[in-house]
Amino acid sequence: MLNRRHIRAKVMQILYAQTSNNSEETLNSELQQNFENMYSLHLLFLSLLLKLRQRAEDRQEKAKQKFRPTQEDAHPNIRFIENALLVHLTESESLASKLKLYKMDCWEHDGEYVELIFQKMIQSKLYQSYMNSTKNTFNKDKLFIVDLFKEIIAPNEKLYDYLEDKNLTWIDDLPVVNTALVKLFNKLKENSGDSYFTPLLFKDKDDEAFGTLLLSKTIANKSILNEEVIGNTKNWDKDRIASIDFVLLQMAICELKEFPSIPTKVTINEYIELAKDYSTPKSNVFINGVLDKIVRDYSEKKTLNKKGRGLM
Repeated sequence: MLNRRHIRAKVMQILYAQTSNNSEETLNSELQQNFENMYSLHLLFLSLLLKLRQRAEDRQEKAKQKFRPTQEDAHPNIRFIENALLVHLTESESLASKLKLYKMDCWEHDGEYVELIFQKMIQSKLYQSYMNSTKNTFNKDKLFIVDLFKEIIAPNEKLYDYLEDKNLTWIDDLPVVNTALVKLFNKLKENSGDSYFTPLLFKDKDDEAFGTLLLSKTIANKSILNEEVIGNTKNWDKDRIASIDFVLLQMAICELKEFPSIPTKVTINEYIELAKDYSTPKSNVFINGVLDKIVRDYSEKKTLNKKGRGLM
Protein backbone atom coordinates (compact mmCIF):
# COMPACT_ATOMS: atom_id res chain seq x y z
CA MET A 1 0.00 0.00 0.00
CA LEU A 2 2.80 2.43 0.91
CA ASN A 3 5.71 2.95 -1.44
CA ARG A 4 9.06 4.43 -0.43
CA ARG A 5 8.15 7.95 -1.49
CA HIS A 6 5.25 7.88 0.95
CA ILE A 7 7.60 6.56 3.63
CA ARG A 8 10.16 9.30 2.93
CA ALA A 9 7.41 11.92 3.14
CA LYS A 10 6.35 10.65 6.57
CA VAL A 11 9.97 10.73 7.82
CA MET A 12 10.34 14.26 6.45
CA GLN A 13 7.23 15.42 8.31
CA ILE A 14 8.51 13.97 11.59
CA LEU A 15 11.93 15.58 11.19
CA TYR A 16 10.43 18.91 10.13
CA ALA A 17 8.24 19.04 13.26
CA GLN A 18 11.04 17.83 15.54
CA THR A 19 11.89 19.85 18.64
CA SER A 20 14.97 19.65 20.84
CA ASN A 21 12.91 17.83 23.50
CA ASN A 22 11.97 14.91 21.27
CA SER A 23 13.90 11.69 21.80
CA GLU A 24 14.55 9.33 18.91
CA GLU A 25 12.24 6.81 20.55
CA THR A 26 9.44 9.39 20.67
CA LEU A 27 9.96 10.38 17.05
CA ASN A 28 9.96 6.78 15.87
CA SER A 29 6.78 6.16 17.85
CA GLU A 30 5.18 9.14 16.08
CA LEU A 31 6.34 7.80 12.73
CA GLN A 32 4.78 4.39 13.35
CA GLN A 33 1.57 6.05 14.52
CA ASN A 34 1.43 8.11 11.34
CA PHE A 35 1.72 4.93 9.29
CA GLU A 36 -1.11 3.39 11.31
CA ASN A 37 -3.21 6.54 10.86
CA MET A 38 -2.91 6.17 7.10
CA TYR A 39 -4.17 2.59 7.27
CA SER A 40 -7.03 3.62 9.56
CA LEU A 41 -8.12 6.19 6.93
CA HIS A 42 -8.12 3.40 4.33
CA LEU A 43 -10.40 1.37 6.61
CA LEU A 44 -12.59 4.37 7.39
CA PHE A 45 -13.53 4.83 3.74
CA LEU A 46 -14.26 1.12 3.31
CA SER A 47 -16.47 1.20 6.41
CA LEU A 48 -18.30 4.21 4.93
CA LEU A 49 -19.17 2.15 1.85
CA LEU A 50 -20.48 -0.61 4.13
CA LYS A 51 -22.60 1.94 5.99
CA LEU A 52 -24.05 3.25 2.72
CA ARG A 53 -25.11 -0.26 1.79
CA GLN A 54 -26.61 -0.78 5.25
CA ARG A 55 -28.46 2.54 4.97
CA ALA A 56 -29.94 1.43 1.65
CA GLU A 57 -31.11 -1.85 3.22
CA ASP A 58 -32.69 -0.04 6.17
CA ARG A 59 -34.46 2.37 3.82
CA GLN A 60 -36.00 -0.45 1.85
CA GLU A 61 -37.06 -2.38 4.95
CA LYS A 62 -38.84 0.68 6.34
CA ALA A 63 -40.59 1.20 2.99
CA LYS A 64 -41.89 -2.40 3.06
CA GLN A 65 -43.36 -1.83 6.53
CA LYS A 66 -45.55 1.07 5.46
CA PHE A 67 -49.28 0.69 6.16
CA ARG A 68 -49.93 0.80 2.44
CA PRO A 69 -46.66 0.06 0.64
CA THR A 70 -46.49 0.90 -3.03
CA GLN A 71 -45.46 -1.59 -5.67
CA GLU A 72 -41.97 -0.06 -5.58
CA ASP A 73 -41.88 -0.34 -1.77
CA ALA A 74 -42.88 -4.00 -1.87
CA HIS A 75 -40.53 -4.89 -4.72
CA PRO A 76 -37.62 -2.43 -4.49
CA ASN A 77 -34.69 -2.08 -6.84
CA ILE A 78 -31.90 -3.88 -4.97
CA ARG A 79 -29.14 -3.29 -7.48
CA PHE A 80 -27.10 -1.05 -5.17
CA ILE A 81 -27.44 -3.49 -2.27
CA GLU A 82 -26.36 -6.36 -4.50
CA ASN A 83 -23.45 -4.44 -6.02
CA ALA A 84 -20.68 -7.04 -6.38
CA LEU A 85 -17.97 -4.86 -4.86
CA LEU A 86 -20.12 -3.95 -1.86
CA VAL A 87 -21.05 -7.58 -1.35
CA HIS A 88 -17.35 -8.50 -1.41
CA LEU A 89 -16.69 -5.89 1.28
CA THR A 90 -19.62 -7.09 3.38
CA GLU A 91 -18.59 -10.75 3.23
CA SER A 92 -14.89 -10.13 3.92
CA GLU A 93 -13.97 -11.63 7.30
CA SER A 94 -10.52 -10.04 7.02
CA LEU A 95 -12.04 -6.57 6.66
CA ALA A 96 -14.43 -7.17 9.57
CA SER A 97 -11.47 -8.23 11.71
CA LYS A 98 -9.43 -5.15 10.75
CA LEU A 99 -12.35 -2.81 11.42
CA LYS A 100 -12.68 -4.31 14.88
CA LEU A 101 -8.93 -4.21 15.54
CA TYR A 102 -8.67 -0.53 14.54
CA LYS A 103 -11.93 0.30 16.36
CA MET A 104 -13.47 1.79 13.23
CA ASP A 105 -16.78 2.81 14.79
CA CYS A 106 -16.74 6.49 13.76
CA TRP A 107 -19.89 6.20 11.69
CA GLU A 108 -21.80 4.75 14.66
CA HIS A 109 -21.25 8.06 16.46
CA ASP A 110 -21.24 10.36 13.43
CA GLY A 111 -23.99 8.87 11.32
CA GLU A 112 -25.04 12.26 9.96
CA TYR A 113 -22.09 12.09 7.57
CA VAL A 114 -23.26 8.71 6.28
CA GLU A 115 -26.70 10.24 5.75
CA LEU A 116 -25.16 13.25 4.02
CA ILE A 117 -23.27 11.07 1.53
CA PHE A 118 -26.24 8.74 1.10
CA GLN A 119 -28.58 11.60 0.17
CA LYS A 120 -26.00 13.06 -2.22
CA MET A 121 -25.67 9.63 -3.81
CA ILE A 122 -29.36 8.80 -4.33
CA GLN A 123 -30.05 12.28 -5.73
CA SER A 124 -27.21 12.03 -8.25
CA LYS A 125 -27.58 11.23 -11.94
CA LEU A 126 -24.79 8.71 -11.46
CA TYR A 127 -26.89 6.66 -9.04
CA GLN A 128 -30.12 6.99 -11.01
CA SER A 129 -28.41 5.90 -14.22
CA TYR A 130 -26.84 2.91 -12.45
CA MET A 131 -30.10 1.82 -10.80
CA ASN A 132 -32.06 2.11 -14.06
CA SER A 133 -29.52 0.29 -16.21
CA THR A 134 -30.83 -2.95 -17.68
CA LYS A 135 -27.42 -4.61 -17.87
CA ASN A 136 -25.97 -5.84 -14.60
CA THR A 137 -22.30 -6.87 -14.84
CA PHE A 138 -19.41 -7.20 -12.46
CA ASN A 139 -17.42 -4.50 -14.27
CA LYS A 140 -20.36 -2.08 -14.22
CA ASP A 141 -20.68 -2.62 -10.47
CA LYS A 142 -16.99 -1.84 -10.01
CA LEU A 143 -17.16 1.22 -12.23
CA PHE A 144 -20.12 2.61 -10.30
CA ILE A 145 -18.25 2.38 -6.97
CA VAL A 146 -15.17 3.98 -8.52
CA ASP A 147 -17.29 6.87 -9.85
CA LEU A 148 -19.20 7.13 -6.57
CA PHE A 149 -15.96 7.44 -4.68
CA LYS A 150 -14.34 9.91 -7.11
CA GLU A 151 -17.37 12.11 -7.77
CA ILE A 152 -19.34 12.09 -4.50
CA ILE A 153 -17.32 10.78 -1.55
CA ALA A 154 -13.77 12.08 -2.08
CA PRO A 155 -14.68 15.67 -3.11
CA ASN A 156 -17.28 16.23 -0.36
CA GLU A 157 -16.23 19.34 1.59
CA LYS A 158 -18.16 18.51 4.75
CA LEU A 159 -16.58 15.07 4.86
CA TYR A 160 -13.18 16.72 4.33
CA ASP A 161 -13.80 19.03 7.30
CA TYR A 162 -14.89 16.05 9.40
CA LEU A 163 -11.69 14.15 8.59
CA GLU A 164 -9.59 17.21 9.40
CA ASP A 165 -11.28 17.53 12.79
CA LYS A 166 -10.85 13.85 13.58
CA ASN A 167 -7.18 13.52 12.64
CA LEU A 168 -4.91 16.19 11.14
CA THR A 169 -2.59 13.66 9.48
CA TRP A 170 -5.53 12.27 7.49
CA ILE A 171 -5.68 15.39 5.32
CA ASP A 172 -2.12 14.88 4.14
CA ASP A 173 -2.85 11.18 3.65
CA LEU A 174 -5.99 11.69 1.56
CA PRO A 175 -4.35 11.79 -1.90
CA VAL A 176 -2.37 8.62 -1.20
CA VAL A 177 -5.28 6.70 0.32
CA ASN A 178 -7.79 7.86 -2.31
CA THR A 179 -5.48 6.78 -5.13
CA ALA A 180 -4.80 3.42 -3.48
CA LEU A 181 -8.52 2.75 -2.99
CA VAL A 182 -9.42 3.59 -6.59
CA LYS A 183 -6.70 1.21 -7.78
CA LEU A 184 -8.05 -1.53 -5.50
CA PHE A 185 -11.59 -1.00 -6.74
CA ASN A 186 -10.50 -1.13 -10.38
CA LYS A 187 -8.35 -4.24 -9.96
CA LEU A 188 -10.94 -6.28 -8.03
CA LYS A 189 -11.74 -9.60 -9.74
CA GLU A 190 -14.67 -11.92 -9.20
CA ASN A 191 -12.32 -14.47 -7.61
CA SER A 192 -10.35 -12.00 -5.46
CA GLY A 193 -9.62 -13.40 -2.02
CA ASP A 194 -11.10 -12.52 1.35
CA SER A 195 -8.17 -10.28 2.31
CA TYR A 196 -8.15 -8.32 -0.96
CA PHE A 197 -9.29 -5.06 0.66
CA THR A 198 -6.92 -5.40 3.63
CA PRO A 199 -3.51 -5.29 1.92
CA LEU A 200 -0.32 -5.12 3.92
CA LEU A 201 0.73 -1.58 4.80
CA PHE A 202 4.26 -2.24 3.51
CA LYS A 203 5.33 -4.23 0.45
CA ASP A 204 7.94 -6.22 2.39
CA LYS A 205 10.15 -6.25 5.49
CA ASP A 206 12.74 -3.99 3.83
CA ASP A 207 10.17 -1.27 3.22
CA GLU A 208 8.79 -1.70 6.73
CA ALA A 209 12.27 -1.11 8.20
CA PHE A 210 13.23 1.66 5.76
CA GLY A 211 11.41 4.52 7.47
CA THR A 212 12.75 3.68 10.92
CA LEU A 213 16.31 3.36 9.60
CA LEU A 214 16.15 6.58 7.61
CA LEU A 215 14.80 8.45 10.62
CA SER A 216 17.34 7.05 13.08
CA LYS A 217 20.35 7.48 10.76
CA THR A 218 19.37 11.05 9.90
CA ILE A 219 19.04 11.92 13.60
CA ALA A 220 22.26 10.13 14.57
CA ASN A 221 24.28 11.95 11.89
CA LYS A 222 22.52 15.30 12.16
CA SER A 223 25.64 17.37 12.96
CA ILE A 224 27.63 15.87 10.07
CA LEU A 225 24.69 16.23 7.69
CA ASN A 226 24.20 19.86 8.71
CA GLU A 227 27.84 20.59 7.93
CA GLU A 228 27.49 18.94 4.52
CA VAL A 229 24.36 20.92 3.68
CA ILE A 230 25.96 24.21 4.76
CA GLY A 231 29.24 23.39 3.00
CA ASN A 232 27.45 22.68 -0.27
CA THR A 233 25.19 25.74 -0.15
CA LYS A 234 27.83 28.43 0.48
CA ASN A 235 26.41 30.60 -2.29
CA TRP A 236 23.03 30.57 -0.58
CA ASP A 237 22.00 32.59 2.45
CA LYS A 238 21.24 29.92 5.05
CA ASP A 239 18.27 31.95 6.34
CA ARG A 240 16.75 31.93 2.86
CA ILE A 241 16.89 28.16 2.46
CA ALA A 242 13.41 26.79 3.17
CA SER A 243 13.30 24.68 6.33
CA ILE A 244 11.71 21.82 4.39
CA ASP A 245 14.57 21.94 1.86
CA PHE A 246 17.13 21.72 4.66
CA VAL A 247 15.41 18.61 6.02
CA LEU A 248 15.14 17.07 2.56
CA LEU A 249 18.86 17.62 1.96
CA GLN A 250 19.71 16.06 5.34
CA MET A 251 17.67 12.98 4.45
CA ALA A 252 19.00 12.75 0.89
CA ILE A 253 22.66 12.99 1.97
CA CYS A 254 22.00 10.41 4.68
CA GLU A 255 20.47 8.12 2.09
CA LEU A 256 23.39 8.57 -0.29
CA LYS A 257 25.88 7.69 2.44
CA GLU A 258 24.06 5.14 4.60
CA PHE A 259 21.92 3.13 2.16
CA PRO A 260 24.34 1.47 -0.28
CA SER A 261 21.67 -0.60 -2.05
CA ILE A 262 19.62 2.42 -3.18
CA PRO A 263 20.76 3.78 -6.57
CA THR A 264 22.01 7.36 -6.54
CA LYS A 265 19.61 8.43 -9.30
CA VAL A 266 16.66 7.03 -7.35
CA THR A 267 17.61 9.03 -4.27
CA ILE A 268 18.03 12.28 -6.21
CA ASN A 269 14.79 11.83 -8.15
CA GLU A 270 12.80 10.97 -5.03
CA TYR A 271 13.87 14.09 -3.16
CA ILE A 272 13.26 16.29 -6.20
CA GLU A 273 9.69 14.96 -6.30
CA LEU A 274 9.23 15.49 -2.55
CA ALA A 275 10.41 19.08 -2.97
CA LYS A 276 7.80 19.58 -5.73
CA ASP A 277 5.06 18.23 -3.46
CA TYR A 278 5.97 19.86 -0.16
CA SER A 279 8.22 22.90 -0.68
CA THR A 280 8.48 26.11 -2.67
CA PRO A 281 8.06 26.32 -6.48
CA LYS A 282 11.82 26.47 -7.13
CA SER A 283 12.90 24.06 -4.41
CA ASN A 284 13.13 21.07 -6.73
CA VAL A 285 15.71 22.91 -8.88
CA PHE A 286 17.64 23.87 -5.75
CA ILE A 287 17.59 20.31 -4.37
CA ASN A 288 18.64 18.89 -7.73
CA GLY A 289 21.59 21.28 -8.03
CA VAL A 290 22.89 20.68 -4.51
CA LEU A 291 22.59 16.89 -4.69
CA ASP A 292 24.19 16.78 -8.13
CA LYS A 293 27.15 18.75 -6.76
CA ILE A 294 27.44 16.46 -3.74
CA VAL A 295 27.33 13.28 -5.85
CA ARG A 296 30.02 14.60 -8.22
CA ASP A 297 32.19 15.44 -5.20
CA TYR A 298 31.68 11.96 -3.71
CA SER A 299 32.48 10.35 -7.06
CA GLU A 300 35.71 12.29 -7.45
CA LYS A 301 36.80 11.38 -3.93
CA LYS A 302 35.52 7.81 -4.41
CA THR A 303 33.55 8.03 -1.17
CA LEU A 304 30.17 7.11 -2.66
CA ASN A 305 29.40 3.77 -1.02
CA LYS A 306 27.14 1.93 -3.44
CA LYS A 307 26.96 -1.84 -3.79
CA GLY A 308 25.90 -3.65 -6.92
CA ARG A 309 26.03 -2.91 -10.62
CA GLY A 310 24.45 0.26 -11.93
CA LEU A 311 23.86 1.84 -8.51
CA MET A 312 25.79 5.00 -9.24
